[in-house]
Amino acid sequence: MTGPVLAVDQGTSGTKALVVCPERGVLGTGFAAVRPRHLPGGRVEVDPAELYGSVLEAGRRALAEAREPVVAFGLANQGETVLAWDPATGRPLTDAIVWQDRRAEDVCAELAPHADELRELTGLPVDPYFAAPKMAWIRRRLTREGVVTTSDAWLVRRLTGAFVTDAATAGRTQLLDLDRAAWSPRALDLYGLSGERLPDVVDNARLVGATRAFGPEAPEIPLTGLAVDQQAALLAQRVTAPGTAKCTYGTGAFLLAHTGESPGRGTSGLVSCVAWRLADRTQYCLDGQVFAAASAVRWLTDLGVLRDAADLDAVGGGVPDSGGVTFVPALAGLAAPWWRGDLRGSLTGLGLDTTPGHLVRALCEGIAAQVVALADAAEADLGTALTALRVDGGLTRSELLMQTQADLLQRPVEVSALPDATALGVGALARLGADPGLGVEAALPDAAPAAVYEPLLTADEAAERLARFRTAVGALLEGRAA
Repeated sequence: MTGPVLAVDQGTSGTKALVVCPERGVLGTGFAAVRPRHLPGGRVEVDPAELYGSVLEAGRRALAEAREPVVAFGLANQGETVLAWDPATGRPLTDAIVWQDRRAEDVCAELAPHADELRELTGLPVDPYFAAPKMAWIRRRLTREGVVTTSDAWLVRRLTGAFVTDAATAGRTQLLDLDRAAWSPRALDLYGLSGERLPDVVDNARLVGATRAFGPEAPEIPLTGLAVDQQAALLAQRVTAPGTAKCTYGTGAFLLAHTGESPGRGTSGLVSCVAWRLADRTQYCLDGQVFAAASAVRWLTDLGVLRDAADLDAVGGGVPDSGGVTFVPALAGLAAPWWRGDLRGSLTGLGLDTTPGHLVRALCEGIAAQVVALADAAEADLGTALTALRVDGGLTRSELLMQTQADLLQRPVEVSALPDATALGVGALARLGADPGLGVEAALPDAAPAAVYEPLLTADEAAERLARFRTAVGALLEGRAA
């Protein structure tokens, strides 16, 4: 089957939609903002109606701009965001609790004695970041009615009537048996979720149903591709075999490394999860997270240090270095490889001579140093060096951040020519689901880099800056000033 597909990436701060043709590229685009509410106590939530409305709005805009029919539809989701809803009507029973939310820390504390068992079973540490603690919290504190699922299952139900989730998204819950890629009765029991009605776990590329939700001018569109956002980007970047990794710089930064057809349970702090399941064959990856990337830039903007993210290079480029300032941007806690979501960030080395440029430089080094920690952990778990890092996401437009990343990583950083890798990845899955005979490689977009950043710092200079950052992280971990 040939022809354009509609690819929708429902993200934390907005939904992006593309109409993509294999021969002619992107024919239409649409975007709709989403505004999560950041509340005291580390709570982050969003109105589910805003999520669904953003999918429809972005999709309709992309279709209107393309002005031609599509043969299939793919939907990517933000992963660990959950809500309770009525399966008969699709009506939400709670707000959606966003992946950044920390309210389920008490649930995780109770499960600490079972942390090793759950990690071996599901590949994931016990942390409020994942879906299961939030699902359990909803059942304890908000409602016992309806079903409680990740946001994708609710969106798919509203769009098509089907009750499904894809294998990669299910792997982000801590309720999936990693080896079998099926729901785990033991994990459900530990979380007090036994007896819950859970969505069917399906392949990432297959016919799920069809929708007319994009308006009367759009014919019925088959939904044939589903994925969690980071795995969709991994696929778009053509990281389909061990030895390479990608990092997406969005609200957070997410590094994934492919491990093949067996889960690589490492010991370096990364999580093991499903990359995708195609034709009943499951492939796996290692995953590391930086909780605050673009959200940290937005924080500097809210403080007035920057006018917007486009100012990063202009402001940071006005000084040669960070002026001795070290910024650990743990504004939503530290994720992999430390898993200390309870920590807050630190900004040290300030003086009367500190300028906005120094703060921007320190932020770029803080983000990049966390990504280096993830790459080091991936290399340790894989037992082999990563030759380069493929990157995508909005912050890759910053030459300062990308050069800083190459300098601290001491490896080339290949910036994707695909500005919307997540949407293009789920678009490839939609095309594959509509035409299974196509083959994975043929379905993927061209992944040649738009730019390659080579390290300009010496290895000794990079090591010195990383050591300063690690000292600041160590101070946070020990609960003392650096």
